[in-house]
Amino acid sequence: MTIRVLVADDQELVRSGFAMILDAQPDIEVVAEAGDGTEAVEAVRRLAPDVALLDIRMPRTDGIEACRAISAESGCRTVMLTTFDTDAYVYEALHAGASGFLLKDVRRDDLVHAVRVVAAGDSLLAPSVARRLVEQYTAGGPRRTDPRLDVLTGRERETLLLLARGLSNAEIATELVVSDHTVKTHVGNVLAKLGLRDRIQAVICAYETGLVAAGSPPPGGGAVPGPSPAPGRK
Repeated sequence: MTIRVLVADDQELVRSGFAMILDAQPDIEVVAEAGDGTEAVEAVRRLAPDVALLDIRMPRTDGIEACRAISAESGCRTVMLTTFDTDAYVYEALHAGASGFLLKDVRRDDLVHAVRVVAAGDSLLAPSVARRLVEQYTAGGPRRTDPRLDVLTGRERETLLLLARGLSNAEIATELVVSDHTVKTHVGNVLAKLGLRDRIQAVICAYETGLVAAGSPPPGGGAVPGPSPAPGRK
């Protein structure tokens, strides 16, 4: 199946570069390019792509507002691309419904991998971005477990905890000594019961509700499974 992609960035060279990299893949087709968030939202409404790559800072409508509109109106999944990795951008983008967050100096192969991961229904964060997210929720000290988690079974809580620690489905299956199919069922139940869109929102929920204790970041510095671009700033 071909993955249909929209690329939105106000810098034409950057936008064209990403589009050329993705269009060269046999399983990916760039169906449109947009120079701002307004154009991006209109293109999604018109063309219904599977994935939208959105620059955060764009004229008229910025990437975060575009992401919010796209997430609310369609099944298109969004990956935010930026030269910034500040806490505010991470928090806003994820709560707007983003399924991924990458820095613009992402490697070619990692960009392609990101599109495939998100199109398959998974989520990802650049490791430097994940570390900032973890630090934000562990900085305030221990939290009392939120009653929102009462809807989960004991096994589902364990699954959410392991998701927050960055484990893949296969790793969770090994940890819990269950099948991959059982893990998929547990993950689906967690997302459905808590009203979460994807694994990234599950990670946020685990920290917000106090399930993950302060001072216990995920292994490997807090990376959510996905590509590993080098950190960069504008």
